[in-house]
Amino acid sequence: MKFERTERFKRQYKKLTQPHRALLYRALKLFATDPYHPSLHTKRVQGTKDIWEARASAALRFTFHWQEDRIILRTCGLHDTVLHKP
Repeated sequence: MKFERTERFKRQYKKLTQPHRALLYRALKLFATDPYHPSLHTKRVQGTKDIWEARASAALRFTFHWQEDRIILRTCGLHDTVLHKP
């Protein structure tokens, strides 16, 4: 599975602490093998048509959308920040 990152995702990633980056990396590795793994709690973002969210931890989320044969990573960060403007 191929990932592409938006500029917004890149900016938000740089702001994460090192422990949060490690959690996100682990979650993305798992996501690449099984996007619907139970620990990721993958679900559609409420009020959107094609934006999805997944958990890297209890507080850390990332959003994405499917585009043909790849995943576009849109945002990453703490729950409220990420879901405010997915």
